[in-house]
Amino acid sequence: MISPHSIAIIGASNRPGSFGLRTVNNLVGFDGRVYPINPKYDRIADLTCFASLDALPESPDCVVIAVNRDLVEEAVLESVKAGAGGVIVYAGGFAETARDDLVALQDRIVRHVAGSRTRLIGPNCLGITNYARGARIMFGRMPEPKPLGPGAIALVSQSGSVSMCLGQAAARGISVSHAIPVGNSADVGIADLVAYLADDDSCRAIACIFEGINDPIQLIEAAGIALSVDKPLIVYKMAVGAEGATAALSHTGALAGAHEAYKAALTSAGVVMVDNLEDVVETAVFFAKAGRPRGRGAAVVIGSGGLGVIAADKAEEYGVPLPQPQGETLAVLLANVPEFGAARNPCDVTAQALNDERPLRACAEAMLSDPAYCTMVVVHPYADAASTARLPLWADLAAKYDKIVCNYWATEALEGPGARECEEQPHIATFRSMRRCFAALAAWHAREDLRLQAQASRPVRLVDEDARQRVAMALADAAGRTLTEREAKQLLSLYGVPVVHERVVQDAKAAAEAAGTIGFPVAIKIESPDILHKTEAGVLRIGLRDAAEVEVAAADILAKARAIRPAPAIKGVLVQPMVPAGIEVMMGGRFDPQFGPLVVTGLGGVMVELMRDTALALAPVSPSRALEMLRGLRAAKALAGFRGMPAVDLDRLAEIVARFSEFVADHAQAIVEVDVNPLICNGDRIVAVDALIVTAAARVN
Repeated sequence: MISPHSIAIIGASNRPGSFGLRTVNNLVGFDGRVYPINPKYDRIADLTCFASLDALPESPDCVVIAVNRDLVEEAVLESVKAGAGGVIVYAGGFAETARDDLVALQDRIVRHVAGSRTRLIGPNCLGITNYARGARIMFGRMPEPKPLGPGAIALVSQSGSVSMCLGQAAARGISVSHAIPVGNSADVGIADLVAYLADDDSCRAIACIFEGINDPIQLIEAAGIALSVDKPLIVYKMAVGAEGATAALSHTGALAGAHEAYKAALTSAGVVMVDNLEDVVETAVFFAKAGRPRGRGAAVVIGSGGLGVIAADKAEEYGVPLPQPQGETLAVLLANVPEFGAARNPCDVTAQALNDERPLRACAEAMLSDPAYCTMVVVHPYADAASTARLPLWADLAAKYDKIVCNYWATEALEGPGARECEEQPHIATFRSMRRCFAALAAWHAREDLRLQAQASRPVRLVDEDARQRVAMALADAAGRTLTEREAKQLLSLYGVPVVHERVVQDAKAAAEAAGTIGFPVAIKIESPDILHKTEAGVLRIGLRDAAEVEVAAADILAKARAIRPAPAIKGVLVQPMVPAGIEVMMGGRFDPQFGPLVVTGLGGVMVELMRDTALALAPVSPSRALEMLRGLRAAKALAGFRGMPAVDLDRLAEIVARFSEFVADHAQAIVEVDVNPLICNGDRIVAVDALIVTAAARVN
């Protein structure tokens, strides 16, 4: 269907503007056979017209159904009977209307192709484009077919209009192999197409744009196929706002919404996620041309100090290293850069390059040949013949050293002279945003790290089977209720999560006695499965320094708790030693019905949902993956020592996060949500002082 040798168009006509005639006209240049189907005509657009599929000399690979909705079902049945490889249904007004009768009509159409050799794209689809075959099997508009160049990208989307607007990148020199919208995805869906394109040699990278899909696990599997053959998959997921807004019992529920789950799951499968539609094509083209990175460093060679500052800013923002030149490389720069330039990285050879290109060539070659640099960022400052004339320099050096050159198109003449020439260079990736350039470089390295990790063997479990079984039995006994803080911490401690020593008592006097035994200062709080956020409820006191303070405070929080309506179950007063101040970290987990167990970690405390500085992943994670999550936080520097506080033992913290993630993965079906907040980290002393576990209702076999 996607790479056909023969195409039939049911509903073709000579009527101007009709979808059938538009399709016939779009197929001029197709290297296969085109069969218009309509009993009213003998010829359409100089092609012999046939009355039905039965009259064709062969079974068509692809059938376009260009009739109105009421005739679609009959056309699908005819196509299946004829043994067509696939059908593309243009008509809309099916399940997307949410009308029961039209949903049922779409379901019937799908059942007609089920089990046959015929697949279906659509309905509600404007058609597909395969430039490798010169086939625009569509009624929409796309650029004329032309031979594919190096670094071709394939586009897969739900929306036909998105497919058209991105596909027009072919008009400015970008090589597009396919543009395939799926419409309602009644049969063939996004994941099917990603898996298909992973095995198609005509594209070097796949760009995918969608709002949501019925079975995201299929997309994860397709992403795994793409990763296994080292074909980059770039995804822009729309509709990120409303899906994650559902109120939840814990911080975890608020932080691990649907979009965050999509992002974590797809990233774990090797997908490159982008945040804007404008990022899709440039990022995909970069990955299609770049190959695998050989090293980490980026060199920046420019003729403008100001643009070098911008590059340095974005490199720091996205964590792309700009190593300073050493040894022979530095010597070349010092010999060629005037004293008012910058013989460093970024390297500013100054505007002298306008009159003498030799210093620019010498510096660029010295840096690109240096193993410390896997790429070079250059600037296209002005769209004119002079800037275009420099492209062969970058192209020659990139080809010579087999490294990608990132060309920042700084001019506001976005499609000015030289734009097409830049795009057509196999070793040059052009970006119209410095942000996109360095975001792509960061994603390039992150994907390679994940690809290498996927090749390594899965790490051994951190927690033994006895602990797993003990927790499983306790959760089964507690099915359908929220555990108290103390109960939750007892279970987590079996997985090696360090928890604070504490005692539970029943009255204010006993709280004072317990505090004296534990040692002052202490914190006290209500022990109740029904009061999930103690600070907001006013049933927490900290920093109590003597027995009298504890007794008064305990009586007060008991009174406050008893005044809450509806009345909570009160299990007593929890007395804990005050843990010395430190960086507060949270860990959370939940079971997502689409993606399975998820783990989230980040800076904690009462500001966790406001700051939202967290990392999400599919559980379980290894200690090395947990370390990456922690280092990827915006506030990661706080963990390295903040305002005189000792640096957090990140390796120890990563192991705790990994152990916690095993808890989440092992018991995902038995829990709704689990929170540890805060986990107070002070040097190598790390301890959980609060926890919450909401158990799932008991399953009935």
